[in-house]
Amino acid sequence: MSHQGYVATPPYSQAKPGMGGYSPGFSSATSQPHYGHYGGTVQPYSAAQTGPLKPLSSPHGSSISGHPPPAPSQFGQTSLQNGIYNPGNQMPSHAIPPPCSGQTPPLQSHGIKSQSNYQNTAPPVFPQQVSSQLGAMQISNYGSSQAHPSSTSSLSGPPIQTSFQGSESQQLLPPIASPKSQGLPVPPGVPSATVPPGMLPPSPVGMPVGHAGPSHGNAGYQQVSGQPPMTAYLPQPGGMYGGQQRGLQPNFPGAYPGAPVTGAQLAGPQQKKLDPDSIPSPIQVIEEDKVRRSGQLFITNTKGQVPPLVTTNCMVQDQGNASPRFIRCTTYCFPSTGDIAKQSQIPLAAVIKPFASLPSNEAPLCVVSHGESGPIRCNRCKAYMCPLMQFIEGGRRYQCGFCSCINEVPPFYFQHLDHMGRRLDHYDKPELSLGSYEFIATLDYCKNSKPPNPPAFIFMIDVSYYNIKNGCVKLICEELKSLLDKLPREDQAETSAIRVGFVTYNKVLQFYNLKSSLAQPQMLVVSDVGEMFVPLLDGFLVNVQESRPVINNLLDQIPEMFGDTSESETVFAPVIQAGLEALKAAECSGKLFIFHSSLPTAEAPGKLKNRDDRKLVNTDKEKVLFQPQSNFYETLAKDCVANSCCVDVFLFPNQYVDVATMGIVPMSTGGSLYKYNNFQMQTDAEHFLNDLRKDIQKPIGFDAIMRVRTNTGFRATDFLGSMFMNNTTDVEVAAVDCDKAITVEFKHDDKLSEENGALIQCALLYTNVAGHRRLRIHNLALTCSSQHADLYKSCETDALINFFAKSAYRAILSQPLKAVREILVNQTAHILACYRKNCASPSSAGQLILPEAMKLLPVYINCLLKSYVLLGSSDLPTDERAFQRLLVTSMDVVSTQSFFYPRLLPIHKMDVNSEEFPAAVRCSEERLADGGIFLLENGINMFLWLGLNSQPELIQGIFNVPSFAHINTDLTSLPELDNPYSKKIRSIIASIRNQNPYSMKLIIIKQKDKSEGIFRQFLVEDKGLHRGASYMDFLCYVHKEIRQLLT
Repeated sequence: MSHQGYVATPPYSQAKPGMGGYSPGFSSATSQPHYGHYGGTVQPYSAAQTGPLKPLSSPHGSSISGHPPPAPSQFGQTSLQNGIYNPGNQMPSHAIPPPCSGQTPPLQSHGIKSQSNYQNTAPPVFPQQVSSQLGAMQISNYGSSQAHPSSTSSLSGPPIQTSFQGSESQQLLPPIASPKSQGLPVPPGVPSATVPPGMLPPSPVGMPVGHAGPSHGNAGYQQVSGQPPMTAYLPQPGGMYGGQQRGLQPNFPGAYPGAPVTGAQLAGPQQKKLDPDSIPSPIQVIEEDKVRRSGQLFITNTKGQVPPLVTTNCMVQDQGNASPRFIRCTTYCFPSTGDIAKQSQIPLAAVIKPFASLPSNEAPLCVVSHGESGPIRCNRCKAYMCPLMQFIEGGRRYQCGFCSCINEVPPFYFQHLDHMGRRLDHYDKPELSLGSYEFIATLDYCKNSKPPNPPAFIFMIDVSYYNIKNGCVKLICEELKSLLDKLPREDQAETSAIRVGFVTYNKVLQFYNLKSSLAQPQMLVVSDVGEMFVPLLDGFLVNVQESRPVINNLLDQIPEMFGDTSESETVFAPVIQAGLEALKAAECSGKLFIFHSSLPTAEAPGKLKNRDDRKLVNTDKEKVLFQPQSNFYETLAKDCVANSCCVDVFLFPNQYVDVATMGIVPMSTGGSLYKYNNFQMQTDAEHFLNDLRKDIQKPIGFDAIMRVRTNTGFRATDFLGSMFMNNTTDVEVAAVDCDKAITVEFKHDDKLSEENGALIQCALLYTNVAGHRRLRIHNLALTCSSQHADLYKSCETDALINFFAKSAYRAILSQPLKAVREILVNQTAHILACYRKNCASPSSAGQLILPEAMKLLPVYINCLLKSYVLLGSSDLPTDERAFQRLLVTSMDVVSTQSFFYPRLLPIHKMDVNSEEFPAAVRCSEERLADGGIFLLENGINMFLWLGLNSQPELIQGIFNVPSFAHINTDLTSLPELDNPYSKKIRSIIASIRNQNPYSMKLIIIKQKDKSEGIFRQFLVEDKGLHRGASYMDFLCYVHKEIRQLLT
């Protein structure tokens, strides 16, 4: 059955004024929140019953009194807790999971009718009250004191306790004196090296924090059998958590998602330092998962199995489901009905990285040939042969796991079945026993039924004044001489089949004839950039080995030819058009590598003007800054995709270049965008060259089309990533590489069977680097359930943040940032309120209870809200915000996890005799020490922070200088010294760079230097420099939202 208003609505539909009937922001007295997806239907949230929540069956939870006996396992033998893999009850390796089906529709919208339960017109609470509530908080073990009934709506009473339903007991702390309010913050930024130096973040307002872990059972506090463990916190009953008006108060700095803080900080009673270790720690969760699962074998033979976290290094063995390196889901147990999905508002999505690199200790994908007739497919839904198909009638027919259609088995493919109904050749055929494999595609899968030609790389170098002056052109030409020997090639091939061509340009374009028979390259100039054409066909794209002397000759000559140029104007769109025309003429797919310096202001198609207007920030017109100037580049991108022309752009700007417009073509074609502000040879050359080397050498496929099929009951409704879509089902990219991920959202269109589960098949048709057409297939079977608890315990927070980030970053193209931030906060509160209402045991209203698998959701959502893109600060460069929006759009789960919550390593604690990294610490100023050295990285930026009292021995060992004062902070690489400290820290940095798509420039920061403000904005648990709540304050705010939902 179709659920009206839920199935087809894409996330983030065009914002109505005030989104769903309430004024933008949280400032209207009668605001009526509608929790849900950006544009779906609102699911009314029924009011909680007064008094304690209804007890749940099969209790083995915790109470608030006494020392309880240990509880039985909260899950069955096969269940997973917070991503913990328990091999106790796996299916045998031969068992292929039955077809599953069961996905929830993603989150709902803010658009339809408001529920009266949501309204809240109580008078606003003042900031001083918030401070005193924080001060009154206590921490207690979730199972160590007698539960007292407490009305959910009580606004006063004794201090409420913060507790965790988790594994370790907590000590009961005495009440804490009222904190001095600093005013709630507003979001710190994510990366960029362009922040006003010298700005230090205010010291964070604290709130007690503790360790979460598995809970011990207790009679007083019931928990559902099989439900995920919970983490609980108890902020105060009054004020902030009482019946306060919903929304941002004009003078309540840092309320979410608010306007900028104005006015002086609020005064209040003297504060005692509150312990941040009592709220969930990303570092603790990551380390615990590593302890349990690092180095273990993750076998994919069980349906709906939650994999280790992305931060845990493990080995994957494919036994019927795709490796989590290829597909990660927001939850591995889909709700069986759309109603359950609407209630929970957990987005049902998969982050698919079809070309992911596999480590050397894992088997590469098998290649399967089904002969001239091509891969065997279901006659009805066209799904490819896979482990989810069921053979019947002695092997003569098979039933499709996706649409249940009965198909005839072709005679050449027939095989008898064993006593279990499995084919005798089950283990001999990858498509029957593995989750991921490739088919050799026949001519039916090729354009015009002709085999494709090998692809080409075209290098297009901006030779205008700025690029010549900063040495960029010479650097590129020198590097290409060696890089051309390292072009991607098929596994067994001795040389690459990729052909290369070269173009230089400023206001006009120069093409080069590089035929191997020539002694010198020939230049052909095209000055009519309005009607771009390629002046030569034969000799433009050449084989590197055959034309090596001519190519080297050209690369030597280019810097000299343009060495004294004074031309500063450039074109951009005609350069892309030239590369596109060249590939069309050669009838091949390929990639353009464009090295560009400035805003293209010369008279030509695609000319741009400087429109950087920061007065638009924090207005309804701010979205214009992220939209392209015109639809010219969107049309050009469409042409590029249609002709398999991928575009990578390397920008070297020294001022505004309108990244939002220039990045459209790379983003739509599956390409990459790199940016080096104020490029200088001494500091940026190595950073750029490392990026270029990675970009040219990484595994890649061309002319790709991807389709995601599902079984009956749900379907793929939305796609987020670097790609182009001509219709609602086919994802098209000119090229797909090992770093790009596409996030796919699913919604129910019927009920899913718990027996079959939810089945997903991703099929990617592409041309490999040798010019052969291939079909790459990834299959994944998930479980289904009608219980909320099963849904919550199978969630993966890292994948959820990937989905939320990409959804929000697309939404800002059509909605005010304020509305987008609201939706994120509202949805977070709704997800957690649904858990509290449907899964948690009865407890005091002042207690914040988080599902074990989702206890990091608030901290990660807060990090997302504080990213440059969603910050809305006129201090942040428009280009940097647009750049980060485009980067995140194509990121996989690993990249978004580290981008939004950076890794902070205490280098002064590293063990020089171990290969391990020092254990990371939380991203907060409180974790820094005057005597420490810390390395911070988020996949894009890397900082080495040096405390004033750093150990002289370490300073000498790393920098080869006698003291802290002698360290040169202009260094972007550490000196290569022959001592253990130097070798260890350089190996850590090299390892981090190797694991990331971007190479990261090292920036050295001294404590108390003016530039320290740049570093501190990455300490994401603290208040932001530009705006942004601390983690502690945001958790309080979310708790208030949850309580208002439940009352």
